Amino acid sequence: MREGRDTAVRKRLADPNGEGGSTTAGRADVESAGKDTQFVTALARGLEVLRAFRTDDRALGNQQIAERTGLPKPTVSRLTYTLSKLGYLTYLPDSGRYRPGIAVLSLGFTCLGSIGVRDVARPLMQELADHSGVSVALGTRDRLSMVYVECCRGDSAITLALDVGSHIKLGTSSMGRAYIAGLPDHERALLMEQLERHEGDRWPRVRDGIHEAIEDYRSRGFVVSAGTWKPEVNSVGVPLGIGDGSLSFSLNCGGPAYMLSRERLVEDIGPRLAALAANIRRSMGVGNAA
Repeated sequence: MREGRDTAVRKRLADPNGEGGSTTAGRADVESAGKDTQFVTALARGLEVLRAFRTDDRALGNQQIAERTGLPKPTVSRLTYTLSKLGYLTYLPDSGRYRPGIAVLSLGFTCLGSIGVRDVARPLMQELADHSGVSVALGTRDRLSMVYVECCRGDSAITLALDVGSHIKLGTSSMGRAYIAGLPDHERALLMEQLERHEGDRWPRVRDGIHEAIEDYRSRGFVVSAGTWKPEVNSVGVPLGIGDGSLSFSLNCGGPAYMLSRERLVEDIGPRLAALAANIRRSMGVGNAA
């Protein structure tokens, strides 16, 4: 029975980037900058093409990229051709599709290497992962989602199918809600306006969950998510502010609900995650700032 349940859970959790591939927010950014004389629209469109790729994509054709970005297919064709000539995309003649090239990988490693908090956080995160048996992750905001920049796993046979580079929802995940809870009031208000436009009919439920998370953080020092991101997943999240607003992160610890009861999250994992965040801040000379 346990093996069958584990297999079922693993299948349901194996959708790492279902939330991170939308470029709706990107199109809005490009459109809103149309009157900015310093804004290079062609460059922005090229970057939107690169953002159309998700970690579970083997390769994409121009039509798929056009559908994901909202750009005309002839425009996409010119952009993919140019990006392939520069090494950011690799053209696959047998299928007529493209995959990200080595130049993109190089940029990604350069970015990760510049985030010093990862080096401080990693051993502390692994300790909690070993204790909990599940995953502990560090992430930061990418438009209206959170992107993993570090991930440590426990010894459980079942872990979330997420790794560095994976995206999760900002408004429903514990990592995203913790990030929102840790923002100054004025920044949070602006972000909530963006989320309201993005979520549409889902907004009342998402908004209520965020408000509950803010109260959780104020009363407990961490955010609890019991089945709100995915029904079979429970987790806790904590904001992690390092330096100025451009270096704002959050942490989460999550896994299958049958391994992480709400009681365990509140009484054990949540306090440990909050202490972990405080240790990271002290190690980086930030003191007790959120």
